[in-house]
Amino acid sequence: MMIKTILLIGLLFLTVLFGAKPTTAVDRMQSNSYILKFPNLNMAGGAKESDNYKLLDTLGQTAPGEYSSAGFYVKAGFPYIKTIIPFSFTISNLSIDFGTLTPNTFPDPLPSNTLTVNSGGAGGYQVTAAAAHPLRLQAANISIPDTTCNTDCDETLADLWTNTNKYGFGFNISGDDIPEDFSTPNHYRQFADQSAGEEPQIVMSSVNVGTLKTATVTYKVNISPAQAAGNYQTSITYVATPGY
Repeated sequence: MMIKTILLIGLLFLTVLFGAKPTTAVDRMQSNSYILKFPNLNMAGGAKESDNYKLLDTLGQTAPGEYSSAGFYVKAGFPYIKTIIPFSFTISNLSIDFGTLTPNTFPDPLPSNTLTVNSGGAGGYQVTAAAAHPLRLQAANISIPDTTCNTDCDETLADLWTNTNKYGFGFNISGDDIPEDFSTPNHYRQFADQSAGEEPQIVMSSVNVGTLKTATVTYKVNISPAQAAGNYQTSITYVATPGY
């Protein structure tokens, strides 16, 4: 009996673009010889520094600070957004092949890929993941179920998965900015199943600016002796979203 599984990995990153009118004095001004970012019509402004600090400011507001109400924020006195780190998201390998599976045996080595995020937005970032459907033998509409781990795990909570008599498909993630329930390399979750209406789940997130934030996703599958032979596939989509 031969059973092979292949994962097709998709990536998507979302950015928020703010429209700008080039002729507006408080937005951006430029000519053939200069570009002004964060121009202002106040009495002073600029960059100041010493051995112990760096400060970007504008002067002239009667009440500098951050103010908010329903529907708006006002941040007066400082250029709060200084994004010098462009947002980017990469995945090291977009095709995961488990090869031929043996019942009651975890693949060795387990396949993996690496997610890398650069995020300079003031609101940090998040990465979500979801599967299109369980690993499926397309011709016969037969699936390898999502793992429930040794006792009980789902798409929202990881648990230990070391028992080779527990069947299914799942993932572990390790590295930067990952959920706390992935506390060891043997803690696994299911992927959210979009065909069942499950929502994509966060696998990396941070409220801070960061460069080269990396996490390794390890994929595991285990089948019963009764699993039908064939080639099983699904697709996993990772979505990276910056915050501003």
